[in-house]
Formats: sequence, C-alpha cells, structure tokens
Amino acid sequence: MVKKSNDLIATRTTLLRRLKDWQDESSWQDFFDTYWNLIYSVALKAGLNEGEAQDAVQETMISVAKHMPNFKYDPTVGSFKGWLLQMTRWRILDQIRRRELQPGEQVTPHTYLMEKVVDPVSKALDVLWDAEWEAHLLDAALSNVKRRLDPQKYQIFDFCVNKEWPAEKVAATFGISVNQVYLAKHRVTELISEEVKRLEEKII
Repeated sequence: MVKKSNDLIATRTTLLRRLKDWQDESSWQDFFDTYWNLIYSVALKAGLNEGEAQDAVQETMISVAKHMPNFKYDPTVGSFKGWLLQMTRWRILDQIRRRELQPGEQVTPHTYLMEKVVDPVSKALDVLWDAEWEAHLLDAALSNVKRRLDPQKYQIFDFCVNKEWPAEKVAATFGISVNQVYLAKHRVTELISEEVKRLEEKII
C-alpha cells in the first residue's frame, strides 16, 4: 500500500474481461489501484486494525482473481459493486475469526458488539460500503475536475467549501469581487456534480 489512489475509474466490462487473464499485469494493477483504498477504508471502519485491513485487501484481491475466470457479469442479476462487496464481506469476516478468542468462545453478534466491530453479515456493512463508495466517487470527481480547471478557480472553491472561509475573505485574498467568488464556487460545484453523474453512469 504505497499510495492512496484518488482516481476511482469506472469498472468497464472490457476491464473485467481482461482480468480473466492472470498474466495481464497492467489490468490487474489498474484494478488494484482503483479499489484497494475503498476496501481498506471499509475494513478499517468495520473495526479491523491496520494490519487486518491490509490482509483483508490482499485476500479480497486474491478471491477476485480466483473467481474471475468463471465470472460472468449480468446486470440483471446484480452489480459488480455488489459482487465486490460480497468478496470483501467474507474476507473481513475471516479476519475477525482469526482473532484470538477465549477457550471455547465463538464469534457471535455479541462478540462484534463488545469489540465494536461491524457484523460482516449484517446490513450495517452494506450501508458502510455504500457510504465509502460514494466518498471515493466524490474524491475521483474532485480529482478529475481539479485537473481540468484553472488552479485559481479551484483554490477559490477549496477556500470556500473545504476551508470554510467567508466569501469576503476569499475575495480579498484573490483580489476579486464577492460575486466572482460565488460564481466560481457555483460553477465548480456544478462541474463536480456533473462528473459524479458521469462516473456513476460508467460504473457497472
């Protein structure tokens, strides 16, 4: 895990077909760079520690690789997003099962509660997965829009939205009018919204 990927690219049917070839290192690297941080974040928020979360990522990737030769994408049956969640769900559960328990103790819903771990077979993980998916999608949209924008326009947006500076302070900093600040903020917000929709339409 040398870096976090900010670019959640759409998973295309063409990429899934290429993943059937274990020797296609470029496609597998593409897939790993896209999804490892999503899986890692979900594993951490589900209650795993950093080492367990890293193991969950690696084992999820291995599970995907093992299933991919016979994997057939059918949108009428379910989404790839949902299928990847199932792969991740069971790898998180594996990590919980490996934790050292007291003699005779078994992993139960009570165990999850006591350890503040999300029960991997509950709907809570689905909710967590959806939230993290949307967060990563937004990160990707922000990254894509930022690359296309004039740096100053994005800085104005960043100062207004992320740093929560008053419009008057932003205007004074950049030597522009308050109306120009609001216009830039509105335009960048629109671009990000459009990019999120574009990515959502391409994800299977």
